[in-house]
Parts: sequence; C-alpha cells; structure tokens
Amino acid sequence: MNAATTDKTAQAESAVDGPQFSIGIDLGTTHCALAWVDIGASDGEKTVYGVLAVPQLTAPGSVGNLPLLPSFLYLPHESELAADDLALPWSAEQDFAVGEMARTRGAQTPIRLVSSAKSWLCHTGVDRRAAILPNDAPPEVARVSPLEASTRYLAHLRHAWDQAHPEAPFDQQDVTITIPASFDPAARELTAEAARAAGYVSMTLLEEPQAALYHWIQASAGQWRKDVKPGEIILVIDVGGGTSDFSLIAVLEREGNLELHRVAVGDHILLGGDNMDLMLAHVVARKLAAEGKQLDPWQMRALTYACRSAKENLLSDAALDAQPLVVPSRGAKLIGGAVRTELTQAEVRASLLEGFFPTVDAAARPVNRARGGLTQLGLPYAQDAGVTRHLAALLGRQAGATAELEGFAGTIDAGASFLHPTAVLFNGGVFKSDLLVERTLATLNGWLAAEQAPAARALSGADMDLAVARGAAYYGYVRRGQGVRIRGGTARAYYVAVESAMPAIPGFEPPIQALCIAPFGMEEGIEAELQTQEFGLVVGEPMHLRFFGSSVRRQDPLGALLDVWQPDELQELGEIQATLPAEGRQAGEIVQVRLRAVATDTGTLALTAVATQGGEHWKVEFDVRAGGQAA
Repeated sequence: MNAATTDKTAQAESAVDGPQFSIGIDLGTTHCALAWVDIGASDGEKTVYGVLAVPQLTAPGSVGNLPLLPSFLYLPHESELAADDLALPWSAEQDFAVGEMARTRGAQTPIRLVSSAKSWLCHTGVDRRAAILPNDAPPEVARVSPLEASTRYLAHLRHAWDQAHPEAPFDQQDVTITIPASFDPAARELTAEAARAAGYVSMTLLEEPQAALYHWIQASAGQWRKDVKPGEIILVIDVGGGTSDFSLIAVLEREGNLELHRVAVGDHILLGGDNMDLMLAHVVARKLAAEGKQLDPWQMRALTYACRSAKENLLSDAALDAQPLVVPSRGAKLIGGAVRTELTQAEVRASLLEGFFPTVDAAARPVNRARGGLTQLGLPYAQDAGVTRHLAALLGRQAGATAELEGFAGTIDAGASFLHPTAVLFNGGVFKSDLLVERTLATLNGWLAAEQAPAARALSGADMDLAVARGAAYYGYVRRGQGVRIRGGTARAYYVAVESAMPAIPGFEPPIQALCIAPFGMEEGIEAELQTQEFGLVVGEPMHLRFFGSSVRRQDPLGALLDVWQPDELQELGEIQATLPAEGRQAGEIVQVRLRAVATDTGTLALTAVATQGGEHWKVEFDVRAGGQAA
C-alpha cells in the first residue's frame, strides 16, 4: 500500500457495518487497473487510497506484480507450454494467460491472441456471447466470446484482490467498474453480465470521463474548488486504446456550494491507440516494401503489436530517435528469417499529429465514406481518424447545452457556433505524450480565439494510466455521502419506434414515430412509466422494438411522440426484446402492456413491460445479439 495502513483487526470489525474498501476497476481496452479507497480511514475529501499491484504471468512459469493488467488473453496450443507454466497463486490449472505474458507472447503468435475485447463487447454487428475471438484465427485455434474475455479479466482482478486482502473479501466491498460514457444500454448490460459471471456480487457502473474527473477532485484534496469557479465548462477528453470519449461538465453554485453537472457526452467512437498502432504498422510496411520486403497478414498483425510498444516509448521520451522492430517470420519461403527495421520519432510525430490530431477549424466535421457492399468481419472503427474533427462535431452539436442551467442562462453568446469550454482535463494513455496534449489544446484554443472567447486551460494533476481506476474507487466513497458528486442522470434520452397502422402501400414502408420512454437526465432510481401508451405483447413469441437515443433532445418529456426529427438528432441503437411466457394463455394471444423505464443504481437502464390488467411484469431485454436474433 502507498498510504497509511490501519490496524487490520479494527478494520475487520468495522466491516460488519459495511464495506471496508471502495474498489474501482478500469476495464480498459489495452489495460485494466484496480484502485481502492479505505472508507473507514478516510475523512471527507482527504482519502487513504492506493493501487493494487496485480500478480500476473510475465513469462512462462514466472509471476510478477504490476500496477496494470494488460487487457490481452493468450490461448496457447495444448503442447506449447509445460504443465505449470500457466499457474497463478490462486490457480494451478488453467489453459490460458492474461496480462503481460499474453501481450508479449501474443506479439510473436498473434493468431492466438485476443485483444480489444472491450471494443468487441459493444459491437452491435456480432453476437457478443459467441466464441469469435481471435476473429482472424484459423479453425484449429480455440476461440472465446468478447463476454468471456471480459469475464476473465474481471475474475483475475477479483482473485488478485482476495490474495492480497484476505481480511477484506472482494465480495464484501463496494465495487465500481468503469465504461465509456458513450456505451449504449446493451453494452452496459453486457459489462454488468461479465462482472456477475466473474463472481462480482454487486457493482456499479461509472462513465470513464467522470471517473477521470473524480480522480482530479480526489487528488486535489479540496483544492479543486479554487481551480474552477461557477459558470465554467470542463471538457474531459479521454483517448485510450480503443475509444475516444468526450464529456462536458458544468460548474454550478447552489446554496453557496459548488456543484458539478454533466451536460453532454460524445458519440461512441472506436478511435484510439489501436488505430494509431495500425497506421504506424502500415507506415513501416510501406518502408519495407520499398526495400523489396513484403509482409503477409500474419506478419502485419505482429508488426502492429510491435509498433504499439515502440510508439509508447517514443512518445514518452522525445530524446529517442528511433525504436528497433523485429517482425517474426513463419518460414524461409516468406522472407528468409525475421525482418528487422525501425520506427523513428519523426515517423511517429508526422503520422499521429497530422493523421489523428490535425489542425482544423471549428466547422470541421468527420467525413464518412460509403462502405463497400462486402467488408471483412472486424471492429466498426471510426471512418474518420481525426480526433479533433470528432471533438468539433460534439461541441457544435452542444452549442446550447447549458442555456437553461442555473447560473448559465443569459450568459451564453447567442452567436457562438459551438459550446465554449473553459478548462480541459486530458485522460488516456495517448495523452501521456505532451506533444498530443499541446496540439489538441492549441487547436481548441484556435477555435475559441476565432469567436473572441477566452482560451481554455489544461487541468493539471492527471494520471493517464490510473486516473480512471482511482476515480472509480473515489466515486464509490462519494456515493456513501462523502465528497462532491457529479450530477446529470442519463446522458441521453431514449425512444422506441411506433409503427403507423396505415394500410399497406406497395413500395412504401409504414412511417414510424419515436416515443420517449426515458427523458434526458433521468436520475438514478427514478422510475418512469408510460401511463397513456399501450403495446401488445404476443405470448410465447419475442417482441422486437427498434430503439433510439439522443444526446441533443433535452426537452422531450416522458411519453413525447415525435413525428419528425433531424438525422443527427436520433441515433438508432440495438433492438430491445421481450418474451411473454404462454403459461395459462393461448399461444399467439396478445396481452396489453405499458412500458416502465428505471435508471438503476448500477448504471444500467432497465425496461419492464407491465400488464394493464393483472399487474404481471416482464423484463424487456436489450438485444445484444447480431441481427436482432431472439435470445
């Protein structure tokens, strides 16, 4: 522990009245981390906290304790390793490895490496419970589902905690798991399902940008109240291994106290370090091709993993001119041995700055190209790699987001073309590079200067690797009535499609309306039931509903029925479905129901179908399978 240790006997006794620790888990695309706050030893905003050094395989038969658990799963051939090479302190029998050894060994044998499971977990185009990873592995390689891979990472962290803290069992602590702010309800529910499968008795979900801001508050030990003032807008930019996540948080004053109010989040953007690694791999591959050396797809994947490590080293040390790269070969017929080359500092800077953080104006928007009729099965990466263009799009959509907030009304420039942040908190491994922080801030301040607005400042004190886990642990502590809490409720309004009952017309689909079932900003624990609209559920058969979300329609009340909307106002999400058992009824019988939505304390959105007569309840499941198939 890196904080004061209290008497363990007293801690064990106090655990009878509640959890001893608040545990925060960052379930990241490229790394996982576990942090904790000692609830009993903390007082107000002065907390006793630390980070768990996670035991993990670093080489066959070798276990080391590291602050981060790389989010990689290696599935070795049955004859590849000795019997005890995969043993961990809590398990002598397992046929896989997660963490550092998985990452390093997988770079040499990428067809057996599962990566980016978190990104696959929110991919609506695949069955996320099906064994599909590694997605490009040959038939003889065992596969796992995105759900199972996530479960294994979470289970590893639970075992690691229990080994380090036998006096405070994991299942008796307060646990918070972080997710991207842009996760839709289906991805949130899948994350909760993975946690339950990993043995988590109870847990709460928290958005990653909020967790980063919570850590900034915690680390300031109360100083944050002097660093920001009422009327300010904090922009949290979180670019990690797999996603770019943006959140906007307003600073308010109520009854003499500062409050933080989350006013908007960005879209789900699969754009991060993984994309950058792939781009650098193509840069190196073109250099090798000019030398007459062609790489096959297997080698390209190995090169991509090698570029990840080289990129991190070059961005963290500007004095390095280049990093050597070794690409393994599978036989003399391909290249004639391992290929040796290098990635230079100049190549990294030119590729990442201009490719991912271009200097654009505030009117710039992401460019989406038409997709081909056939495409490879893979992650739906953002088509435009410009993080700054995605940021401009968010700020432009949210130009009026604070217009009705207390303390903001009348202070917003009516001529502003985008919402003007006053402070920026950077988070994510990508921003360990000062170069990328400076480029992003300079681009944003160029937009502000063009509209005669004050420049935004960067908030200091961020921990790019551990801020999310630490903030999640602090959030669990805050939920118990300590410290300051970020308000805001649901980040989107949610709608279901209602199909018109018009007669069939050849060549025309019936028009649909969008019915609001969960208003924007609905607070945790609030229950919203549609009292006037009724639906028909067919017994014994699944009911499918198209599902929409909006981050800009803030005024639609519960039950609002939209006839028309702009294309960028509503985004279609995964379907929702429910199956009503036919017990005691005829198959095909239609039962009249109303829908009820609850923003749960765990961070998910629960929908229930309630019979108008009899009062029976049926949970309406979010469809997390490919193509809307019935569960």
